[in-house]
Amino acid sequence: MTAPQCTETQTTRRARSDGTILLVEDSPDDVVLTQRALRKNNIRNRVVVATDGEQAIDYLLPTAGSPIVPELILLDINLPKVSGLDVLRAIRGDERTRYLSVVVLTTSSEEQDIVSSYDLGANSYVRKPVEFDNFLEAVRVLGLYWLLVNQNAPPARGAAE
Repeated sequence: MTAPQCTETQTTRRARSDGTILLVEDSPDDVVLTQRALRKNNIRNRVVVATDGEQAIDYLLPTAGSPIVPELILLDINLPKVSGLDVLRAIRGDERTRYLSVVVLTTSSEEQDIVSSYDLGANSYVRKPVEFDNFLEAVRVLGLYWLLVNQNAPPARGAAE
């Protein structure tokens, strides 16, 4: 398996220490939209983008070394190579990553997707609003709660900090 091809963006101010956000999203337009919404809401955490489920798993659970521990994972369900639900299953199935905060951020409003996400251990399920202003507000609330209010579980042994 080759090294993950995730891309990173970073600015200087951060909502919390050095907490990375892993954005797992295959749509380039949605990546740009999400990054723009984060910036507009002064959420300056480093953002790592995985454009398919395989990249996300390779990033979080590398075959060599310790897993990466992002502050927050924003996970789309409909991904190429490995589905978002399978990514979630892999995260929750590994002792080192099972307590990471995972917010499913997707266009799907299918009841089965919602139920499956929670069954597999999603911390939250958010349907992407279509209008940018509504999306901007959704990202603001997500950032406020998951990056400032929420207290994450401590990293498991063997996980990178």
